[in-house]
Amino acid sequence: MALSLHPAIRNTWKTLSSIKTGVVLIILVVIFSIAGTIILQRPLTDPDEIARAYSPAMLRFLDLTGLTDVYHAHWFVSLMLLVSLSIIAASVQRFPNAWRYFARPYKSPDEGFRRVLPIQAHLAITDEEQGLGAAERAFRHMHLKSERIVRPDRFSLFAERNRISEMAVYIVHASLLLFFLGYFIVDAFYGWRGFLMLSPGMASNQVEMKWSKLAVVDNGQEVSRKEIVVNDPMVYHGVRFYQASFGRTGKLDRLLLNAVPRSGAGQAQEISLAQNQVVSLDADTKVQVAEFIPDFVVQDGHVYARSNDVVNPAVHLIVTSEKTDKVVNFWLPEIPGVAENASSPYNFEPKELKTGVFTGLEVSHEPGQWAVWAGVILMAIGLTFVFYVVHVRFWVVPVQDASGNLALWIGGSANRNRDAFEQTFKRFVEQVEKELKPKFQEAAEKPAASLPKTTTAGR
Repeated sequence: MALSLHPAIRNTWKTLSSIKTGVVLIILVVIFSIAGTIILQRPLTDPDEIARAYSPAMLRFLDLTGLTDVYHAHWFVSLMLLVSLSIIAASVQRFPNAWRYFARPYKSPDEGFRRVLPIQAHLAITDEEQGLGAAERAFRHMHLKSERIVRPDRFSLFAERNRISEMAVYIVHASLLLFFLGYFIVDAFYGWRGFLMLSPGMASNQVEMKWSKLAVVDNGQEVSRKEIVVNDPMVYHGVRFYQASFGRTGKLDRLLLNAVPRSGAGQAQEISLAQNQVVSLDADTKVQVAEFIPDFVVQDGHVYARSNDVVNPAVHLIVTSEKTDKVVNFWLPEIPGVAENASSPYNFEPKELKTGVFTGLEVSHEPGQWAVWAGVILMAIGLTFVFYVVHVRFWVVPVQDASGNLALWIGGSANRNRDAFEQTFKRFVEQVEKELKPKFQEAAEKPAASLPKTTTAGR
């Protein structure tokens, strides 16, 4: 049993750490994420709207497979865990070699390495110190710090820039893990999102503004208050309140009228009425709003509401007289066959109509956002190093060419953007030639001095 288990574990690990496996899993995540964007999602979408959008059979299939709530479906969370395991396995598999490469750079190239390096050049020199000195000056000219490597049989130079670029892929891996952890795992299990409709109180004087005054009451005490607008949410204990919509309820908030006595004995007066509010016009007469219809239509001698949109409003007033117990149905506008406006002791002229408003609030709790934002920041850093920071290396070694003459071997490599690096390498070689030229001419006129032998060893 144990013998058969080891190959299975090894094969599973090999599959998880494969780049192909990671790519396939990420493609699946992208596909299902697109599906979650296209398909109407519960509970954010109204059930009636979903029912209208899909046939009953299709809706049953979508609900059964979890496609109407993709990001909270157990199979999607399992897929994200599998992607995370694949990223971790790939990183663990490759990190030791990458770390050795990062922590112990190859500074003294042997003959086999020099022979196969694609980017290299040879320059004739008279002695080793002359060539190394010229190369050091060329490095300083290119703002590169060189290191002199001492071996028992030779000296050489090594210079590099942006070694951290070799670890950029692991920064990207860490950012993906943080993003998946926060958005697809923590928020999927512990986060929630809902929709809340609120209307302001009758005494509010801010109903016409395109923002909402929101107060949070905790244990009977008001603990927070804010005027929220779109893209400026209110946050309390990790719960976010977004203004998602704003509109009119179709209900009466305040009606401003001029009441003019028909007898002409009194003066016109301005009155303000709310729904069912009773206002005294004189000692004998009172008026109240019995009914407000935002979009009225008359049918068979009755007034009906066609919709809740305030497009064709009508107000039904009841005027009562205490002495005669007479009740008059007054309509604005006057509706023939229904209104009794001529029997009213007062004529009413509308001045201003205010209807109620509502605020649609999207309420969400997303405890994984700290990980999401940390992942986004790390992703930006990692991608910056991946695409814009290049690790370049230069080696300079005095060698003997095929004819036995002394030459300066110069090699270079870059982990990406090779074409651009070839131009940089060419400029470096030209700078070394420039530094060599006057020294070479001086040395040609006198015997070359040999370097003393040394037994100091170094990397």
